[in-house]
Amino acid sequence: MRLKYTPLLAALIIAAPAIGQAVESASSAERANLPLIPLSPAAKAPAPELASPSKNVAKATAAEDAFRETDVWNRIRSGYAIPDLNNSLVAKHTNWYAERPDYMARASARASLYLFHVVSELEKRNMPTELALLPFVESAFNPTAVSSANAGGMWQFMPGTGRDFNLKQNAFKDDRRSVLASTDAALTYLQRLYDMFGDWQLALAAYNWGEGSVQKAIAKNRAAGKPTDFEGLSELMPAETRNYVPKLQALKNVVANPARYSQTLPLIHNEPYFTAVDKTSDIDLTIAAQLAELSVDEFKALNPQFKRPVITGGEQTQILLPKENAEKFHLNLAQWGRALSTWTTHKVTGARESIASLASKFRTTPDVIRQANNIPSRGVLKAGSTILVPKLSTSANVDIPAEIAENATVAIDTTERVAKRSNYRQAKAGSSNTKSPIKLVKARVSRADAGKARRTRN
Repeated sequence: MRLKYTPLLAALIIAAPAIGQAVESASSAERANLPLIPLSPAAKAPAPELASPSKNVAKATAAEDAFRETDVWNRIRSGYAIPDLNNSLVAKHTNWYAERPDYMARASARASLYLFHVVSELEKRNMPTELALLPFVESAFNPTAVSSANAGGMWQFMPGTGRDFNLKQNAFKDDRRSVLASTDAALTYLQRLYDMFGDWQLALAAYNWGEGSVQKAIAKNRAAGKPTDFEGLSELMPAETRNYVPKLQALKNVVANPARYSQTLPLIHNEPYFTAVDKTSDIDLTIAAQLAELSVDEFKALNPQFKRPVITGGEQTQILLPKENAEKFHLNLAQWGRALSTWTTHKVTGARESIASLASKFRTTPDVIRQANNIPSRGVLKAGSTILVPKLSTSANVDIPAEIAENATVAIDTTERVAKRSNYRQAKAGSSNTKSPIKLVKARVSRADAGKARRTRN
């Protein structure tokens, strides 16, 4: 749509560079001291299709200002919009972060791969940019983090909540770890919670505690004539939720003025770190990393959702690569000339198909099968499990069908088994054998392997 040139538009165009220069000249401290204005439903509403020229120019100027920043941290600071919280818990957590510059440096280094994308998605949705700091609270920006309650990914989705937001979880991948899918789901969920409660602090509490729990707490305080804001409800919250928003506020404080807290945040350039590359067929994770000229660890940092050594899926499956490596990937792929995948699947039909017999059938070793399918050393495959096995010549050029990849499950019995037959002989009555009978040895009690993975916090 073309804009009609008017005197007002001309004045705005002439004044825009001067206004932008004045804003840029303001110090970080001055920007941090600006009043924080919470988003109202009207502020979140999309602009009408036929916006006035002045509004279009202002919107374009704001977008240009965002990309004129050289540092993503500045974009985050400039978009703070959740009302500040100031209490003893905020002071406690602010001191905690201030006293741990090494922790902040490690977490920020991990975040540097993802922050530009998260901030850009928040700005597209007109959401407060301090929400980009939430993965610091949830997982220290570790996309492979798993809590004791089995919440996963840098946004820490529970399995059921993840499925509610179309985050696929099967034997081959877990989209709760996906940088793109989990960020989209988390922001969609947070926005839905804000629309429900009309308050970002309560939305955050619901993200951690559950919307039903927050609704019950509001009803209880309302019936008692007590406040129903975050601080008013905090006495009803579990300790984790009571500390949740204060932790985010503490991070806001540190990011707003790092020098005040003796912190030096690493420079995170205000430009995309990665780009998405379409996958055309099954490809081994190690081969994908090789084609992109990345180490396996570097590749996994951007593609943590893939749980097996082969990346399956249909045409919609993408892999993320640093921008400079995406071109290398395409060039090397064009010259590869060999099979991209060395794995296929096999469905276990019964107890007779042991890992040892499968290894022999597919010309490999039990250790290779165990490692490819994350089977513990004493684990026994249950019937119905779909596992990865090396390709034979008959399946060299066949991809794993999408329906198998989507529905594959691996069931493992980790119970220690006692031998059915005894290894001792009982001496017969009247036997002339003078040797002492072999003593009975008490069998070890069967037990399940214990221990759940705890949330990784480096």
